[in-house]
Amino acid sequence: MKVGITCYPTYGGSGIVATELGLELANRGHEVHFISYANPIRLDADTPRIYYHEVEVSTYPLFQYPPYSLALASRMAEVAERKKLDLLHVHYAIPHSISALLAQQMMASRRRLPFVTTLHGTDITLVGADRSYFPITKFSIEQSDGVTSVSEYLKQRTVEVFGVENEIRVITNFVNCDIYRPDRDRYPAIPGVPDGAKVLIHLSNFRPVKRVADCVRVLERVRREVDAHLVLVGDGPERGPVERIVQDLNLVPNVTFLGKQNHVERIIPRADVLLLPSELESFGLAALEAMACGVPPVATRVGGVAELITHGEDGYLEAVGDVDAQAARVSELLSNGPLHQRMRDAARLTALTRFCSGMVIPEYIRYYEEVCSR
Repeated sequence: MKVGITCYPTYGGSGIVATELGLELANRGHEVHFISYANPIRLDADTPRIYYHEVEVSTYPLFQYPPYSLALASRMAEVAERKKLDLLHVHYAIPHSISALLAQQMMASRRRLPFVTTLHGTDITLVGADRSYFPITKFSIEQSDGVTSVSEYLKQRTVEVFGVENEIRVITNFVNCDIYRPDRDRYPAIPGVPDGAKVLIHLSNFRPVKRVADCVRVLERVRREVDAHLVLVGDGPERGPVERIVQDLNLVPNVTFLGKQNHVERIIPRADVLLLPSELESFGLAALEAMACGVPPVATRVGGVAELITHGEDGYLEAVGDVDAQAARVSELLSNGPLHQRMRDAARLTALTRFCSGMVIPEYIRYYEEVCSR
């Protein structure tokens, strides 16, 4: 099968899932064409059967804002025609599904070009719910030949917010359990982390919804009982404010900012606990990646996170903003060896038995075949 994939190539869950999906499809013999304005952050373009097609947006004085959606639609149609794509798979509804719809209509006189839209979260809960984008988001979902969501929570939220009647297939996020595994001695120690310190880790795009500052506040409380160090992976608008909080709490020697990283599977296994204090998560991909590495998560009880983490079994769920409760869970894990090992094993088992790519990718392939055969 020949699949065109479009996503935001930045450091965020939707782009990471789309990239990993493309790599998994290519490894199974399918031909995958990424169509975007930049190379996705985790994409290894040297992978066999992976191709990247850049969308170039021209700037004219007439346009106050470059018309990316139109340039994307044109590029989609061009690649679909030249490479004989079987379907397009777009991640994040706006504007990708509208561009796919335009490309489909451009191809209509020659052949059918179905497209699948995968909903990831803020395209529904934040962007799509904005009054100015609501009608076109609803329209884009209804016009899609197939729609998937990464969690049951997001599916229900989409139905509630937009009242769409399309079938929405829940296909969860996934992780390659052969790449993400609890092998902490395989990779070098994280730079800046002192010998013997327990390691807390957080990965995100540092948007306000991720509440990165709460990670620092949790660290401050945990260090009253345990020698701990916080590693922050990623970057974004909240980095500056978080750096100031680190300084205000006199924690500069105890926090390492690693910035954006392409190979987090080499970093996560060196951690002891993952922090996910988000205000909203439709799934919680970072938590899944950590669990596959045998790193138990301490997260917030929001959105679809409870579909991934079973409280007290393979991780902990606490209320948003309750840094005292989150810190207490972290301290308990770091000071109780048998509990920590038990939860490490349970976290890995959850990833192995429910979310490994070998189980989830075939669901996407079957869905592609179903959409193409309609």
